[in-house]
Amino acid sequence: MPTPTIKRRLVSLFYDALLLAAVLFVASFVVVGLLPDVRSGLPRLVFQVYLLLAAGLYFTWFWHRGGQTLAMKTWRIRLVGQDGTRVGYGQAWLRYALAVLGVAGFGFGLFWAGWDRDRQFMHDRLAGTRLVIDE
Repeated sequence: MPTPTIKRRLVSLFYDALLLAAVLFVASFVVVGLLPDVRSGLPRLVFQVYLLLAAGLYFTWFWHRGGQTLAMKTWRIRLVGQDGTRVGYGQAWLRYALAVLGVAGFGFGLFWAGWDRDRQFMHDRLAGTRLVIDE
């Protein structure tokens, strides 16, 4: 299974970030009226966790359902398990959590692909997934 170039994966990631911004914008409307003030304290923390979960639902649902978000479909990239099978929800959530940590760590999880023998991101290596070209 051929691996997409790092450039192709990063462009897809940027496109996904734009789509995710729209998803989070809509998701924000649900709680802004319910929480008294999300600028500080516990309501802010609850709101941030809610947004992380909303983003996680967006990605994991698409990864499990067909292995592709809309951006990945556009750039012909598919997420599969190491053996080429469909990714389960548990594996998708593990990949998402590791990706969040890798990106939050100054993008180290993405830079990892420069040293990885298969050019995979760190979260893919640790979660037992891989990105392949969708033919």
